[in-house]
Amino acid sequence: MGLGSTAKKLQTVVDMADKLYTKLSELKTQLQETQDTVEGTNERVDAIDRELAEQRALLDAIADEQGIDTDAVLDDVAATDDGREDATAVDGSD
Repeated sequence: MGLGSTAKKLQTVVDMADKLYTKLSELKTQLQETQDTVEGTNERVDAIDRELAEQRALLDAIADEQGIDTDAVLDDVAATDDGREDATAVDGSD
């Protein structure tokens, strides 16, 4: 094996290493972007959860003031939803 073929093989290894480094850098960037997206999504979900809890508390207070049994209303809604799901399963319509 001559010096020329060794240099050629070495250059091939260097080229492959360079491509691998470039690909790893791209993956690192994509991973960081994904982590940033997940963190942002978690923050938005937490904010929505807090807002929903506040709205629920307000609705419960209004319902109590008006003498509405929220548990009964929720039970009625659940029963209605169950009836719709059963009908959808039977006839296949939405």
